Amino acid sequence: MQRPSLKKLRILLGAGLLAVAAWGSMGFSRPDDWTDRIIKALEKFATNYPQEKVYLHFDKDYYASGENIWFSAYLTLNDLPALGARNLYAELRDSKGAVVQKELVLVNEGGAAGQFALPENMKPGLYQVRAYTAWMLNYDTTFLFYKNIQVLDPKTGKGGEEMPASKDYSVQFFPEGGDLITDVQSVVAFKAIDQNGYPIKVAGAVRDSKDQQVAVIETLHDGMGTFELKPVAGETYKAVVATAGGQQKTISLPAVKPSGIALKVYNRGARIFYLTGFNGLDSSMNNLLLIATMQNQVIYKANLSISEGKVSGLIPATQIPTGIITLTLFDPNGNPLSERLVYVRQKNDQIEYFLDPQELNKGPRQRTELVLQVPDSMRGRISASVTDADQVGFDPWANNIVSNTLLTSDIHGYVHNPAWYFRNDSASTLQAIDLVMLTNGWRRFSWKEILQDKYPKLKYPYEQGISITGKARTAGGQPVTDGSVNFLIKIPVDSSSAFASAPVSPDGSFELNNLFYNDTANVYFQGNMTNKKWKDVDVQFDRHFFDVYTTVKTPIPLLPPPPLDNRILKNYLATVVESNSVNRRINNRTIQLQGVDITAKKPTEAESTEKRYASGMFSGGNAMTFDLTNENPTSFNVFQYLQARVAGLQITGDISNPVLSWRGGAPGVYLDQMPVDIGTVANIPMQDVAMIKVFRPPFMGGIGGGNGAIAIWTRRGGDSKPDPNVKGLDLLKKGGYKIIKEFYNPDYSVRKPIHDLPDKRLTLFWSPNLAIDSTNHTARLIFYNNDNTKNFRVVVEGMDQYGRVGRIEKNF
Repeated sequence: MQRPSLKKLRILLGAGLLAVAAWGSMGFSRPDDWTDRIIKALEKFATNYPQEKVYLHFDKDYYASGENIWFSAYLTLNDLPALGARNLYAELRDSKGAVVQKELVLVNEGGAAGQFALPENMKPGLYQVRAYTAWMLNYDTTFLFYKNIQVLDPKTGKGGEEMPASKDYSVQFFPEGGDLITDVQSVVAFKAIDQNGYPIKVAGAVRDSKDQQVAVIETLHDGMGTFELKPVAGETYKAVVATAGGQQKTISLPAVKPSGIALKVYNRGARIFYLTGFNGLDSSMNNLLLIATMQNQVIYKANLSISEGKVSGLIPATQIPTGIITLTLFDPNGNPLSERLVYVRQKNDQIEYFLDPQELNKGPRQRTELVLQVPDSMRGRISASVTDADQVGFDPWANNIVSNTLLTSDIHGYVHNPAWYFRNDSASTLQAIDLVMLTNGWRRFSWKEILQDKYPKLKYPYEQGISITGKARTAGGQPVTDGSVNFLIKIPVDSSSAFASAPVSPDGSFELNNLFYNDTANVYFQGNMTNKKWKDVDVQFDRHFFDVYTTVKTPIPLLPPPPLDNRILKNYLATVVESNSVNRRINNRTIQLQGVDITAKKPTEAESTEKRYASGMFSGGNAMTFDLTNENPTSFNVFQYLQARVAGLQITGDISNPVLSWRGGAPGVYLDQMPVDIGTVANIPMQDVAMIKVFRPPFMGGIGGGNGAIAIWTRRGGDSKPDPNVKGLDLLKKGGYKIIKEFYNPDYSVRKPIHDLPDKRLTLFWSPNLAIDSTNHTARLIFYNNDNTKNFRVVVEGMDQYGRVGRIEKNF
């Protein structure tokens, strides 16, 4: 089903009411065949190339090493919950774009839950979460989901390298409708940002070639503003601007065109007035078409006639849902001449939530129950977090589910502090959001391309599960044209297994689709040709895009969140240090009980993995050891596994051939205690690695050890036991869906030994998908306080079955 306002809008469109009202009031005739060609091109794009979007709700805005990043994902297809989606890819990347962690999470009913565990020794600094589906990769990657995350060092308070002071800035100019035209009065918007990507204030003037001032430049909001200009024939214009610090620049304005046409818009809320300013047009440009689109749907169309003076009109907006409208003006050949974005805001387009306490207790380890009232008809997904309001900082204007769904997911460009534009409906806020429309573009498709029948090439499928694909070839390298590839799939994490067979196509390709399993699958396979032995078949598997580790250049500025108050920051970091200490004690199974230490038995030295593998200079030493004999790591290789796990060790560039640096030099690399090059280690499958040991500088076991060393040992027979039930089959290890840990929500009404440990939780409650009671239309948040929190900050976000979103933030 569609959300009510959008559903009503499309009913109006089907009846042609918006368009007829416009034509009828102005005496226009219906569009002829050339206008139909434009409409049909968009209909084809909307039907065959639906747009998918992703938004992630995080439990908080700031993190420190040793903490967990919890998130709830919301997926939409054509702005409705993506009920058929199954695969969501989430990556945590460092400031240089290299993958630090990544995971595939299972989507159900348009939602998913995920988590990144930050190691205690994770390098502090700026990171970015990128989330997307395979289908979204077919289009402009600017429209993927991005979220900047700053990871702090809880012991030092450092957040990585400080951003250098900005020494330069730039100012861009955007004439309304696209062009400056001689003798046409135009609004020109501008946007000023410094070299780090932050908006800055500028002031100045526009001057002509005679150095006469013709307009004043003054920033209105976040580096943006407007001025009016009526260009004179033969003139050129420049802007002379300066920052608050006095740094002055002279920038040329876009060239003035002697002839052309441009749209001018006046947004009055209930009605959107438009008119065209033009000069020097010949008779071939007499008949024009104006189209307004929203979410790839035509919502308004009108014929314009310059000779008859029919060059303006209005769009009734009361039935249009909140969001961005694109007005485009076409000539008779279907060429787009001018474009303008307009933002429509309706008061009742968001879900309204009410949050009240059923039971509120702020004492140590006391129970609290909050009741969330939802609309009677709501079905969908709701995520909620409760954090310590006094110790956990937050960014009040960061992107949230409302600003993302209704603004940033449809803007081709960076919007600073997007939630600010939804703070109220004041005139200043509406004026500011129009500045965003004037200085950004909407480019999910190109009119010129779709009118020439040029549509996106679909390289990636709409995934509905995990796929295994490849090609089967004969011993001579020719494609197998008649046969199959048979599989025995065993899932170690739950001891399940299944048989499957994939027929081979005439070109030798095969595919096994829609698999669902957690963690890692041991895929045993065998290729067969009809009436021939299996030994004559060589099976080669395709490499999935998620298995390729490449750096990514972010399309949005990598900016840190606003700095925290020193008192809040100090308390937060001190609590994280204590919390990490408690977590270490839990992981080591050491719990203090009434003055008696109860410690789980540790393996003896003779039993340890290091004792069995390392010898000589490789045993002992100042090093970090990673025992992988009982793990199934999903990392691509050793270097990707080590990223952000060892303080001081820098691993950058292409993960298949990375650059290693420690204390200004490259550490040595050893395989089974023999020196090797980086390429040799990069190609070793992780399932063959038993142990990794990273020696801090200096390492005395080899030449060039002044910069430390990375030692890798491959598994021996005792640590890589073959499956006795599978003989004669080759093995492929295939990563599956991430197993998400359950959020720790202690129940202090029940006595447990672990409750004797200090409780230093900063996120007190987290649910990626709250259960909604359909009888009384409520959802409940039940949690126990930690040892010292005095005030709770609650954030609830959600999306209903119509794609409507809502959010409530409240302190108790």
